[in-house]
Amino acid sequence: MKNAIALLVIGASMTAMTASAANPVKQKFQTLSDDYLDLVYFPYNPTTGTLSGYHQYDTQLEDYSRKSLDAQIAALKTYQTRIVIIPAEGLDQTTRGDREMVLNNIRSTLLTLETIRPWERNPDGYSSGVAGSAFSLMERKFASPDDRLRSIIAREKLMPSRLEEARENLKNPPRIFTEIAIDQLPGTIGFFKNDVPLAFAEAKDPALKAEFETTNAAVIAALSSYLDWLKSDLLPKSNGDFKIGADTFAKKLQYDEMVDIPLDKLLEIDWADLKKNQQHFKEVAKELEPGKDPQAVLLELGQNHPAPDQLLNAFRATFDSLIAFIKEHKIVTIPSDVRPILEETPPFMRATTQASMDTPGPYETHATEAYFNVTLPDPSMTPAEVEGYMHSFNVGTVISTAVHEAYPGHYIQFLWVPQAPSRVRKLLGAATNVEGWAHYCEQMMLDQGYGQPGAGAKDAREAKFLRLGQLQDALLRNARFIVGIQMHTGKMTFDEAVAFFQKEGYQSKETSLVESRRGTGDPTYLYYTLGKLQIMKLREDLKKKQGAAFSLEEFHNTFLKQGFPPIKIVRQAMLGDSSPTL
Repeated sequence: MKNAIALLVIGASMTAMTASAANPVKQKFQTLSDDYLDLVYFPYNPTTGTLSGYHQYDTQLEDYSRKSLDAQIAALKTYQTRIVIIPAEGLDQTTRGDREMVLNNIRSTLLTLETIRPWERNPDGYSSGVAGSAFSLMERKFASPDDRLRSIIAREKLMPSRLEEARENLKNPPRIFTEIAIDQLPGTIGFFKNDVPLAFAEAKDPALKAEFETTNAAVIAALSSYLDWLKSDLLPKSNGDFKIGADTFAKKLQYDEMVDIPLDKLLEIDWADLKKNQQHFKEVAKELEPGKDPQAVLLELGQNHPAPDQLLNAFRATFDSLIAFIKEHKIVTIPSDVRPILEETPPFMRATTQASMDTPGPYETHATEAYFNVTLPDPSMTPAEVEGYMHSFNVGTVISTAVHEAYPGHYIQFLWVPQAPSRVRKLLGAATNVEGWAHYCEQMMLDQGYGQPGAGAKDAREAKFLRLGQLQDALLRNARFIVGIQMHTGKMTFDEAVAFFQKEGYQSKETSLVESRRGTGDPTYLYYTLGKLQIMKLREDLKKKQGAAFSLEEFHNTFLKQGFPPIKIVRQAMLGDSSPTL
């Protein structure tokens, strides 16, 4: 049996090689795209290389010097010129899509480096960047503790110089960006003081451990000095504007997501969806509590949560019912019976995330486990603080989060990655696909009947709470959509954004402040709703085309099989045309 499988694999490989050789245009693109990834993309983004499973980059660190930035810009323009001249009409549909993805990745990177210029405007990018590079060597045990410690020492040796580059590069950043960096830095310093040493406690080589103490102390000192400089020197000079403007916003959307719909039209689309979700929320709230306003019902929803010491079990308990429902109702094929490992969020992540899915990169061959992390209340919290914290893990949010992160959201996406048709599709992608899919699943699962009594809910009342939790999450994403466009085109102030999240997005003041701050530096965080709406339109268009032959399971399988390209490319593959995505 093994020999037969080997012969099939060899035969398939030879067929692919023959097909490629028969099409020199395709072969030229594939060579160029591989060169771009190996000679430009990963060398200038070594942390991404580590996360993708390419461990030859583990000892390297992003270089923000002007010499490096100029060299990167020159390399990007060279590859852009070389790929543009490859005629798209000489390629098959998949390779045409890959060509657009590589070109758009280059265009987006150039837009970032030359126009948005975060290296000149965002001080947090430097301090959080070095922390992220360290974390990429900590989160997965792809090599022995000693080998990974050797890599982190190499990176730490470079970190003080990167913080010196920040002082050279930063010019009149927006005040809010400097404030965010100042707010983040104590936690980042604590991360290197406590969490990084803890992650390598099992290392055995005494010489390595001694060298690490030296390099780690130097990083802590450099970060502390950087914090002092931000407070005393940069903050008084931080009078820049965080807005990127309508033209740059539209270009970023085009390059990142292949969406060229005018911004005013996009706003109309999201406003309509927001109003629909608000109306649905009010209707369900009225069914639950006819005498209460929606905000009072929202508070009641928050109070319906598991005990803190049962939170992990509450998430774990969703797996059986979600998997059973997916299989019974033929929602999507689950390629593996291996489940993600549910665990408490590691200490070095608890300040920034409540729940996350940690899957290995597409080319990681050693540490292939996937972790579903959940952050429990801190032991130092008072009973009142614990209760307030647990409101974010109410019965509706637990289900919505489990669907988004695991079944059939991000974890199922990860399980389908090996079937993506190319290396480009495994490494490059659009947020409208990745986050759009996970957000789409939250509504799709309830629409298909999950969350009803006997299928995720214990009774009709709980079923309504589950729908309210899904709608609150949807309204949060609707508000991001509008705030992102309006703030960055100068039509909404920061304070107006905070108020918008509260009034229209049904969020608390604390959440609204965090979301508005995120929007200043993440302008196109509309991709959750934008992707969800594109996927829903694709599904309906395919249903019309196929009629009675339409299968929801086949639709989802075919979608996931494409990898992570913009929905426009997925539409071309599944519908065979270039009809509008919205």
